Amino acid sequence: VQQISGMLMELFQRARLEKPGQVDPRATEFTLSLLAAMYDRSGKGYIKTRSAAAALIALSGDTLLAKYRAFFQFYAVPGGKAALITRGALRSLLTDLNQIPAIVGESCTLSCVEIATHSCFHGVPNSAIVEEKFLSWLRSEPAVLLWLPTCYRLSATEMVSHQARCR
Repeated sequence: VQQISGMLMELFQRARLEKPGQVDPRATEFTLSLLAAMYDRSGKGYIKTRSAAAALIALSGDTLLAKYRAFFQFYAVPGGKAALITRGALRSLLTDLNQIPAIVGESCTLSCVEIATHSCFHGVPNSAIVEEKFLSWLRSEPAVLLWLPTCYRLSATEMVSHQARCR
């Protein structure tokens, strides 16, 4: 938690420099509190860095494709010519990401993660997949992660304005 706190402080300091007046002074505290509620429910003071990174990526304002690529980079393992994501790594990623909706009472069961993992690896004889297969599966909007593109679309439309008059 201490290490993640330091990283968050640095992250939000940079954000304050880029966007003066737009970053709440308590952003580090709030974000750390959210991460602890999601990943350190027992209060032991330990949060996996990879889990925190997955949550920060998911909650970032980046494009869906950029988020998906970042997930792959954080959870993939080296595999000869290209990095690969294994079934176990995918289960870990989905479990980590599902802590986000769980914090607001929209939890997913372990069977949801298993069904999603099976669907991603359907027809794949290997125990790991390349990035393109992973991205293709995510673009199909699997039910276990449907909240992610939905939240992205909602945030992407926040700044849309139309030249229409209402009556």
